[in-house]
Parts: sequence; C-alpha cells; structure tokens
Amino acid sequence: MDAKVVGTTMPVLEVALDPGEVVFSESGELSWMTASVQMRTSTQAGGGGGLGGVFKRAVSGGSIFMSEYTAAGQPGMVAFAAKLPGTIFPVDVAPQPGMSFMAHRHGFLCGTQGVNLGIGFQQSLGAGIFGGDGFILQRINGQGRAWIELSGEIITFDLAAGEVMRVHPGHVGLFQDTVQFGITTVPGIKNKIFGGDGLFLAQLAGPGRVWLQSMPLPILAHAVGEYLHTEVAAGGMAGGALGGGMMGGLLGRGL
Repeated sequence: MDAKVVGTTMPVLEVALDPGEVVFSESGELSWMTASVQMRTSTQAGGGGGLGGVFKRAVSGGSIFMSEYTAAGQPGMVAFAAKLPGTIFPVDVAPQPGMSFMAHRHGFLCGTQGVNLGIGFQQSLGAGIFGGDGFILQRINGQGRAWIELSGEIITFDLAAGEVMRVHPGHVGLFQDTVQFGITTVPGIKNKIFGGDGLFLAQLAGPGRVWLQSMPLPILAHAVGEYLHTEVAAGGMAGGALGGGMMGGLLGRGL
C-alpha cells in the first residue's frame, strides 16, 4: 500500500492498493476510485468494534455505516478529498501508550485494517455551535495506519508531564492518548456561541502531543450563519426592487 497527499489548500489523499489490500472510511467519504476497487458498506469495518461501537456511533449522531475499499485481482486506487482548506496527514496506531489517539468528530478520514474507530468522549455544551449532539471526540486505536483531516492551519504542541493548555473545543484536532482531557468553564464571560454566562474550554494536560486546527467547521459555519438570513432577505428585497424597476421600464417602452 502506498499513499500520497496531492494538492495544497484543498488536499486529496490518494491510496494505491495492491491486490487484496483494504482501506476503510466512514460512509460518504469516498471521492473517486479506479474500476478495480470494490466497495463494501456495512456496520463494521477495519478493526471491527462490534455492536457496542455501532451503538455508540448511532447515539452520538454519527454514521453507523463504514465502507471498505479492496483492490480485487489487480492494483487500484481510492481517493478522499478534503472538505475544507486544511491538511491531511498519517498517524501510526499501535496498542501502546502514545500511539492511540483522540480526534475531533470529523478528524478520521480513513484507515487500514486493524484500526478501530469509536466514540471516546461526548458532552453537551449547550445549544451552541455543536448542536444537539454536543462536543464529540473519536477514539482511534488498534494496529495500523490512520489518516487525519484537520481544517485550516495546524499548530502542534508537545506538552510536558503536568503542562496544561486550555483551548476552545472547536480548535481541538487530535491528541495522543497519554494526554489527559476534560472540559472546564471560565465563569462570568458572556458567550453567544455556547450561550449562558460561562465559556467552555477544553483542558489538555501532558505528557503528549496535541494538534490544534485554526478553522474548525462548526465555528466557520456559526460565523457565516448569522449573516445568511440577513443576506438572503436583503438579496430578495434588492432583487424584487431591481426586477420591478426593470419590468416597469420595459413595459413603459411597450416591450
């Protein structure tokens, strides 16, 4: 198996498969593949996870279906394109400290057989940018290689033992399983994103590496969303006025 990331701002991961090799992703991640690649969708793929894993994904609002891509009889290629400007990179996963990971809910792009994907953390942070499903982290463990997709620029920190960093939850991209994670609040701060008087922050304590993303999708959507209704309404009014003026002029000229 050989994989390469093509492009810069909107990268694409191309995975070249030898006959019999398999890579899997959550359902709906496929961008394109060659004719020699067979796709199979089921509730279990990669390292499995059993019915417990399926149930956890279902109750957290995620997809219960996983897709496997296998090169059948001859080499093939399958590609996964980034959904936002950002970066795609691999991590090696193994059953030892520091080689299992927690990623934000859309961080896992695809993985090899033996990698397990499940829900590692879920907490409601009010009716803000994370919606009714709350803030969710995916657990990536097992044995193999996984590819991660993070949005915007990526900033990494290697935390020493006991060193603590507090981060807006949306900017948490990925961290090693040796990092202790929790949610804390800063009281007395009005926050229109999460509502109420408290500001929710993710607290990450070392040792371990942390990958932060500068442009998470929920924050981007929230920032743009408040303008959409206003712009649509203004556009409709302007369009109506413009259309009416044009029609009036045309009718006035007898056309």
